[in-house]
Amino acid sequence: MKVPRALTIAGSDSSGGAGIQADLKTFSALGVYAMSAVAALTAQNTLGVDAILEIDPDFVSLQIRSVVLDIGVDAVKTGMLCNAGIISKVSSDLRDLGIEKVVVDPVMISKSGVRLLKENAIDALVSKLFPLALVITPNLDEAATLTGVRIECLDDMKRVAVKLKQLGPKYVVVKGGHLQGNPTDLLYDGRNFHEYPGIRHQSLHTHGTGCTFASAIAAFIARGSSVEDAVGRAKIFITGAIAGGLALGRGQGPVHHFHEFYDFE
Repeated sequence: MKVPRALTIAGSDSSGGAGIQADLKTFSALGVYAMSAVAALTAQNTLGVDAILEIDPDFVSLQIRSVVLDIGVDAVKTGMLCNAGIISKVSSDLRDLGIEKVVVDPVMISKSGVRLLKENAIDALVSKLFPLALVITPNLDEAATLTGVRIECLDDMKRVAVKLKQLGPKYVVVKGGHLQGNPTDLLYDGRNFHEYPGIRHQSLHTHGTGCTFASAIAAFIARGSSVEDAVGRAKIFITGAIAGGLALGRGQGPVHHFHEFYDFE
């Protein structure tokens, strides 16, 4: 029996709701063997990010090569990569190792407003990592920052998706959760748009939504799904995780990555 394998390259969230921890939980919940390369350590909780410790790029590279050259990998998800040095090293490793199924979540700012990607590293993200990506998954704020386009409706999302596709990824997913009304995510493959409508659950506990959605896409790709199917299945998964959000801490609690397996009623 071949076990699907996925690797997350991202930052650690000490509260367990987002980042590496969210990715590992998502991979595991979806039946994928989970591996990690830590690019940053954070001291954070449901109220916000208190501190960030960036990992040396060479050590990030050692983590990636250690697991890929031994265990192998069927898909990679990247998240918080902090700076240009880490982005450059990760990009080189993905290219040298011939890894083509890469889901890039261009994490820039935390939900609490803390910058997670240095401003001078955006060019490296676009020029080095985007051309290697099978899928990128920006939210509306990230998409606007990357393109300079203000997004207020689905048509704006489509215009932004076209601009982002020109930066090199094979597929672009623009997440529409920050617009009013029920959330619709948009997939663009260079020729066609695919819309994924959803139901908005009024919940305060949405910490880790972006990380979880992107890692769910990577998990389904690792299991052999097409990108179109992986996005649809990931949408269903994150919707359930938000609906089951956990009232932990004094701020914005995490989504429930194992909502399909147990509850707390």
